Amino acid sequence: MPKVVEFLFDFGSPASYLAYRRVPELAKRTGARVDYVPMLLGGVFKATGNASPAAIPAKGRWTSADFRRWAARYGTEFNFNPHFPINTLHLMRGAMGLIEDTRFMAYCDAVFDAMWREPKNLGDPAELVPVLRRAGVEADDFRALVERDDVKERLKAATEAAVARGVFGAPTFFVGEEMFFGQDRMDFVEEALQTLPS
Repeated sequence: MPKVVEFLFDFGSPASYLAYRRVPELAKRTGARVDYVPMLLGGVFKATGNASPAAIPAKGRWTSADFRRWAARYGTEFNFNPHFPINTLHLMRGAMGLIEDTRFMAYCDAVFDAMWREPKNLGDPAELVPVLRRAGVEADDFRALVERDDVKERLKAATEAAVARGVFGAPTFFVGEEMFFGQDRMDFVEEALQTLPS
């Protein structure tokens, strides 16, 4: 049975971006398969009573500096988005709608980069369209995709399932039923994977 790590994420989370950039190497070192699980962080916050660190000015300033430290440690290009916070509902629906599509990883790369490497206002359609095209997704197709009832329901269900498992923020990892929260807990994720039989 293959080793599996579940990676629950939202594009609006800078910590999710930092983790996303490190996940491929984690998978390579451990031989694990990564299951990417889009969820709506706003929905998680609402269900759990949690909030973004940005909601507390002092914590927001500290967290922003800490993300820069982590990015520097791992050589990840990171630029805080001046348009933060951006409503990610349509972006996460897009991820859910494309999850079994060959463009899924290209879409995730493009959106994460546009959010945290070359910051764009992805709430502005004029800025979003070129990002979608980079992933091979046309704007009209994207609009239709994110309005599909099945896509809406799948994202809602994934978010509710995450909350039911104890998730309160992003990124969250699961190795089996063991949960790890935060991009700064990836060493523990790796240790958990290394203990699994090959």
